[in-house]
Amino acid sequence: MKVIDVSWPISTATTGYKDKKVVKFDEVKNFAKDGARETNIHVSAHTGTHIDAPSHFLRDGKTIDQIDLSRFIGPCKVIDLTDVVEAITRNRLASHEGEIVEGDIVLLKTTNSAKTATDKFTPHFVYLEFTGAEYLKEKGVKAVGIDYLGIERSQSGHPTHTTLLHADIGIIEGLRLRHVQEGTYFFACLPINVIGIEAAPARAVLISGLE
Repeated sequence: MKVIDVSWPISTATTGYKDKKVVKFDEVKNFAKDGARETNIHVSAHTGTHIDAPSHFLRDGKTIDQIDLSRFIGPCKVIDLTDVVEAITRNRLASHEGEIVEGDIVLLKTTNSAKTATDKFTPHFVYLEFTGAEYLKEKGVKAVGIDYLGIERSQSGHPTHTTLLHADIGIIEGLRLRHVQEGTYFFACLPINVIGIEAAPARAVLISGLE
């Protein structure tokens, strides 16, 4: 069995969406003075690898503590889309017809993963177009993840998010997939249990060799 960490590492230099400063560490105790270390961590709910709950874009949507965690654990398909320059469309995903089946978790590996965890934010990242989201909805997937801090851009009304969230499809943003080969894995990604908000940071791993 091999466990592959696909989480975005968190530091004070971590890339923030639109270059927002999203991470701060406050030293409460240090070893020289206190004989122990203690740190307060201040982060945005959308820092690094994170899960969006329906309430992010749906008025009466569930908050992060109310989502079904089983949507983020299970068989997973990593799809290599590093040839895509702009948007992942229905037609591009349809070229993998037969590989994506009902109940899958689908992770979209793009050129976004070539960026480091501390690079300046790139507004022209590769994203999932709403037609691609509709395709995944029709296939009945449990969740979809992408390797940048947002799953969509430049779409009025956020139709990618709303299509997926209305269908109760989990959204995972901020994965790191450069070191991962296309294929089938077991996936687990769980948000921290924060009450009443629209998203939360998460740790994501792929597991291979379980057969």
